[in-house]
Amino acid sequence: MEQGANAYRRYLDGDQNAFAEIIEEFRDPVTFFIQRYVHDICAAEDIAADVFMQLVVNPQKYRFDTPLKTYLFVMARSRALDHLRRVKRRKQVPLEETEDTLADAQDLEEQVLQNEEKRRLHEAIGQLPEPQQIAVHLVYFESCSYEEAARIMKKTAKQVDNLLYRAKQALRGILGEGRVQQQ
Repeated sequence: MEQGANAYRRYLDGDQNAFAEIIEEFRDPVTFFIQRYVHDICAAEDIAADVFMQLVVNPQKYRFDTPLKTYLFVMARSRALDHLRRVKRRKQVPLEETEDTLADAQDLEEQVLQNEEKRRLHEAIGQLPEPQQIAVHLVYFESCSYEEAARIMKKTAKQVDNLLYRAKQALRGILGEGRVQQQ
């Protein structure tokens, strides 16, 4: 059994520190994954908190048949898509009112992406179509297997493989030609 599932089992058995271990291990990866969908770090943090709260509120939903990481990312994807549907139905807010949120996201990115090479790579990934971005994030940043990424994205492993192949080809072109545009 993987480490996350072991910690969750310990939490269910009454060890409160085990849940803190789960949060410590998965909070940032889940938050950044959600942020790839919603493009709003504050909303991503709220959604991530909701994902972890579901482990507390509905412990019977996780059945230990998949790694906890995969379960969390599937739930995160679902919550992020729900959030996007709700936002789409709301009235749009003028850009002037969102400057603080954009500044917060840029500050966070600046902390995460310390050197110029990582920054260029991040910007290049941002130019990819969304499914390719998600596949790259899951496989290369979250170390998910193709099968785990496929489960999270609701695709086959071969489709994930194809997305990654096309993403790598596009990134070679973008980074090789130095045509990285600012987001």
